[in-house]
Amino acid sequence: MSERNTRTELAVRLGRAAALSLLAGTVGGAAVLAGEAIVARTRRYAEPELGLALRATVGPTDAPPLRLVLLGDSAALGVGVQRLDDTIGGQLGNLLAEGPNGRRVHLSSVGVSGSRSTDLATQVARALLGPRPDVAVILIGANDATALRRPSEAAAYLGGAVRRLCDAGVEVVVGTCPDLGAVRAVAPPLRQVLGWSGRRTARAQTVAVLEAGGTVVDLAAETGAVFRADAGTLCHDGYHPSADGYRVWAHALLPAVAAAAAVASSR
Repeated sequence: MSERNTRTELAVRLGRAAALSLLAGTVGGAAVLAGEAIVARTRRYAEPELGLALRATVGPTDAPPLRLVLLGDSAALGVGVQRLDDTIGGQLGNLLAEGPNGRRVHLSSVGVSGSRSTDLATQVARALLGPRPDVAVILIGANDATALRRPSEAAAYLGGAVRRLCDAGVEVVVGTCPDLGAVRAVAPPLRQVLGWSGRRTARAQTVAVLEAGGTVVDLAAETGAVFRADAGTLCHDGYHPSADGYRVWAHALLPAVAAAAAVASSR
């Protein structure tokens, strides 16, 4: 056999070996991801506390009133904590009541644990029943991202919800999908996959919300580093925020919510 033919045969063998190695790595990686997904699905997660009030009033009685409603998934309910004051709604309410322009905050939540963006239409209808809210805070996207839904599709539903609220005269602030790469309940490499999916979801949400007339707070960019560095920002299940985690989110949302409240008051 000539030297040229030998080199050609060697190249073919190396190519086949590389292809087989890549295939094996892909199959092996898929198996690892599938196994981690099964573990994640069967893990026990925190449940909504039935004792938490979905409606509450905080702040001085003589302060200007502010109707604040939360929509979205488990974050809008405060899954992972047991006291109203520890939920993101309770913490936002207290921050608004204690701020320099203190308000008497009438707080309510129509969020449902496990919700995706497709569920927002029903929540918007509930939020608009009775006295109109001044400010709506929407926390959604984590369940869309973990289900690997198309970001554009989920964002379109979110944009529709924001537009309906804005058309009704409500100021809207959206906390986009948080940093799913910070959760401890899911092991690598699935954790990295969910983090990637969450970032794609958040980018699509930002575009849809701004086009619909809402305000965006990028929770992953604003708070992700804190959640990655401090495991105490998550509750016992390693997925939902703890009281400290909700506090971090509340402070990230506060400037936008306070600005929205000021706009609502000026009407």
